[in-house]
Amino acid sequence: MRHSGVFQTAATQVVGLVLALFLNLACLAQTEEGDNDEAALRADAEQTFKEKVGPFVKKYCTECHGSRPKAGVNLQSALRTPGATSSFLHWKKAVANVKVHDMPPEHANEIPTDEEREQFIEWIGKLKYLAPRDPGRYVIRRLSKVELGNTLHDLYGVDSSIVDSLPEEVVGEGYLNSISPLQSELFLDIANRVIEQVVSQDGKASSEVQKRLFGWTPCHDADFRNAARRVARSLARDAYRRPPTETELNVLVDVFDLARENQLSYPASLSLMWKAVLVSPQFLFITPAVAEDSKDPVLPLDNYQLASRLSYLLWSAPPDAELSALADQGQLLEPGVLRAQAERLLKHDRSHALFDSFGAQWLGVNALTTQTFDPDVFPQMTSELRQAMLEEVRLFFISIVRENRNVLRFVECDYTFLNEPLAKLYGLEQSVQGNTMRRVTLKDPNRGGILGMPATLASTSFPSRTSPVKRGVWVLEQILGEQIPPPPPDIPELKEQDQKNTEGLTLRQRTELHQSESTCANCHKVFDPIGFGLENFDAIGRWRETDDDGLAIYSAGKLPNGDNFSNPAELKALLVERKADLARNLTERLMAFALGRQLEGYDEIVIDQLMVRIAEDEYRVRTLITEVITSYLFTHRKVR
Repeated sequence: MRHSGVFQTAATQVVGLVLALFLNLACLAQTEEGDNDEAALRADAEQTFKEKVGPFVKKYCTECHGSRPKAGVNLQSALRTPGATSSFLHWKKAVANVKVHDMPPEHANEIPTDEEREQFIEWIGKLKYLAPRDPGRYVIRRLSKVELGNTLHDLYGVDSSIVDSLPEEVVGEGYLNSISPLQSELFLDIANRVIEQVVSQDGKASSEVQKRLFGWTPCHDADFRNAARRVARSLARDAYRRPPTETELNVLVDVFDLARENQLSYPASLSLMWKAVLVSPQFLFITPAVAEDSKDPVLPLDNYQLASRLSYLLWSAPPDAELSALADQGQLLEPGVLRAQAERLLKHDRSHALFDSFGAQWLGVNALTTQTFDPDVFPQMTSELRQAMLEEVRLFFISIVRENRNVLRFVECDYTFLNEPLAKLYGLEQSVQGNTMRRVTLKDPNRGGILGMPATLASTSFPSRTSPVKRGVWVLEQILGEQIPPPPPDIPELKEQDQKNTEGLTLRQRTELHQSESTCANCHKVFDPIGFGLENFDAIGRWRETDDDGLAIYSAGKLPNGDNFSNPAELKALLVERKADLARNLTERLMAFALGRQLEGYDEIVIDQLMVRIAEDEYRVRTLITEVITSYLFTHRKVR
């Protein structure tokens, strides 16, 4: 393109200008009518806090967790504002430690009885009713790498791999909200390549996408600026996922004017203006809508925010034409319309993206492709086998959602998806041949469901052996939603233990040595037995009767509530009995993911309400997802 030096100089000015113009947009939210007994529940919580929680904490906790709190748990602050958002995390940590008898420590002057511990856990569960009705602020977040690639493909027809130069995302409930200097350069480079692929060089016929984006060149120079404003309005509507404000249009037209002042042609000037759109925060971030003139502290999301939140959750892509049209018409906030759109998006194949964004993170398998395994011990762990492992979990997750199965089928199911390399790990290579993944009925009760899948078993292993600790924690946290306190510092790994003291011991016996340490015993007694229940699966998910040293595996164990099992099939059966816990954990994790933040006090009340409706439909997964999408938390935001 001509004037390339001038173009790049102007582009640099534009990037600095646009990135500095992050709009601090506000949105309001209206209060949802509460339950009739909400006042009574709040009164009960206040009484429980005053008469039960306060005395317990002052007696057993504040000596260590007072004005100079240990381990970041400040219960003195929580006592002053028990219903505050900041206090909720402290209460959760306290419950986790008290539950496993980790706190108060054994050397404390006074130790609560088991009955007192159970009562404390019950009392803390009531403190959510002290929290104000608050859906939380709208979390401004940057598009993920996958979302950006899908967005550029949907809007401009370029291949989504155009974003491959971006680093991988950090997993978590929320998203990174900043852009580093390196990322700014990468986003600018991506914008340049998009424009190069779409916009024809001067003198050549315009591409079809260019005609759609830029329209026809006016016959007279005097008409250029008005035409550019029309183009800017169209470009911004698509890229910002909402109509642009007049101020935003003025900024874009100023960019066009800058290009014309530097003698760029009309198409080149539009290209520079388009580049300003592609590097703008309004495009790269899912931002709040324009501030509304309201004094209410809470308002519904506007239709455009809601359309983007819904579409990026289920498709990892921008709203399609139907969703955008409903937003333009102001109809998306109608409960029936929103529910119907959620169902429509879930039935489409693009909803498979929900596994790639949420499902893989929930199950902890998203790092399997790069996880280290000892090639001498597990030469089978090729990139092809790893990909097949991930694809099995992906297809299984998709099938549960597509068929609207009960959430319990994630744990106990009679089918999976295999190809020949993966079938070898199952011992089914004679009946499954070829590299194509296909649905396979399972007859082994120890298999079926996520606990018996090589991807989850490998993701919770070390490079050369299994880890009962990792697997036990994974079941408790990822499946049951329990919170496990972090391990104390300076505790040696098994490989660092004295070999003379561990010679001839099974992995189970060596792991149990941790329980001889008073600082480790309480937690390990909770999760180790669960991990031992999966020891018949080796580090890459193959069934075995003896361990790596040829010693017989003893896989019996028990859950924290005392229920006993002797093999993976019995462990799964016990987990299935806790269907309410399984469903609530998945609901909470999906809600936190959808909102981009941790759940807090009032959120728990909303989850309680959702669980009633989810249970009425037998914990079906699409019902669970739809209830999250139509919830008060998903559709409202705090503004002040």
